[in-house]
Amino acid sequence: MKGAAKRPVPLPHPMAPPPAPRPVRAAVPGPPAGTGAPYDRSRLPLDTEKLLAARLHAVKVRPYLAAALFALHVVEDRSVPTMAVDAHWRCYVSPGFVARTPVEELAGVWVHEVSHLLRDHHGRGERYAREHEEHGPGRGAGTGAASGGWERLRRNIAADFEINDDIYGDGLPRPAGAVLPSLLRLPEGLLMEEYLRTASMSGLAADLAWLDCGSGADGQARPWELGPDGARGLSRQQRDAVRFRVAEGIKGRPGDAPEGWRRWADEAFHPPQPWRQLLGAAVRAAAAAPGVGENHSYRRPSRRSAGLPGVLLPSLRRTPPHVCVVIDTSGSVSDAELGSALLEVAAISRAVGGRRDLVSVISCDAAAGVAVPLCRAENIELLGGGGTDLRSGFTRALRSRPRPDVIVALTDGQTPWPSAQPPCRTVVGLFPRPARAVDEDDPDHVPDGPPPWARVVTIG
Repeated sequence: MKGAAKRPVPLPHPMAPPPAPRPVRAAVPGPPAGTGAPYDRSRLPLDTEKLLAARLHAVKVRPYLAAALFALHVVEDRSVPTMAVDAHWRCYVSPGFVARTPVEELAGVWVHEVSHLLRDHHGRGERYAREHEEHGPGRGAGTGAASGGWERLRRNIAADFEINDDIYGDGLPRPAGAVLPSLLRLPEGLLMEEYLRTASMSGLAADLAWLDCGSGADGQARPWELGPDGARGLSRQQRDAVRFRVAEGIKGRPGDAPEGWRRWADEAFHPPQPWRQLLGAAVRAAAAAPGVGENHSYRRPSRRSAGLPGVLLPSLRRTPPHVCVVIDTSGSVSDAELGSALLEVAAISRAVGGRRDLVSVISCDAAAGVAVPLCRAENIELLGGGGTDLRSGFTRALRSRPRPDVIVALTDGQTPWPSAQPPCRTVVGLFPRPARAVDEDDPDHVPDGPPPWARVVTIG
């Protein structure tokens, strides 16, 4: 209105504190600067067109991830800080975050979140929490619920370290302040578990307290997630099918994916198992068990002799254990597996302190050969090629002198087993085979699995 008085514009007080600095952002942009609010308080509708356009851009620049990107089901949720995923392949999206994020950066967030799921960070996070977390670095960050939130954040940060070093570039701009291993002067290319074991991340807690990629990044459920019974979640079989298609696509065109993704594709459905270490540990555990390698000796009298004047009591002494290796040389075991068995014999000798004179080898198909002392593994002659019956191998091993303290059987498992437990420790190194159908009409059928009294390690 003409002549009306104008409202004065308030000026900042000269002693007012400066505005709060913008917090460090992780692989995805954080909440609005200076608010610290973990929730989207805007009333903006979700810009679905922009969100899906960002996904199409992600598919264009990362075509090997297309199957996984299109498998995600979008759920609008204002309580999510940015974008997050659960273990059932639902993607929870904040409308305010979509509105303020450019399409190219939003495409990077799509790739970031689906990378958590493809690399099974939820399952790995749960396993780490069960096995290591109570003794892991950074436990001093709090107690009770606060400590639990800090441990969740640690797993999220470590998972981001694993994937952020090779998902950006070539069409996906890296957000400013992305969470990278270099923040803690750590090397790139490590796994989430390695970062958790080697680094305390308490210095990042204040700046990254808002970071939350959902249970798909660390295995800990959130209140805003729909859970296993919610709508539009993928079953375990569907999730495995998606991961399999992505892995096959990467291996089919390996030049299109960075090294980290190629390594993941090679190991996705063939996870590396430290079976040689497991076999050695099983042999050492069996050799160190009570009663193994123990005998009475008068070389050092028992201390109880002092209480019986004129009586000399022997003491119980531990001598190096003897190990007998029974190798399955039947026709169902390949030459490559026999060669691997010879390598295991050498590893077993190292497991008992390198004493090759304490290790003997028996080759066995339907009948057992002679127990041959181990001199050099490559000089052992493995005879066989017929049927399989390791019971004769166990019998020959128990008749050898000195009698073994540990029997190690290297076999494909397609053999009858002794009906009674041998009077010594038993370790079975099992060459993997597909399970055979049980023949209920055959009363002489023997189950494929080794007996429960044997310690079993899968080889290869």
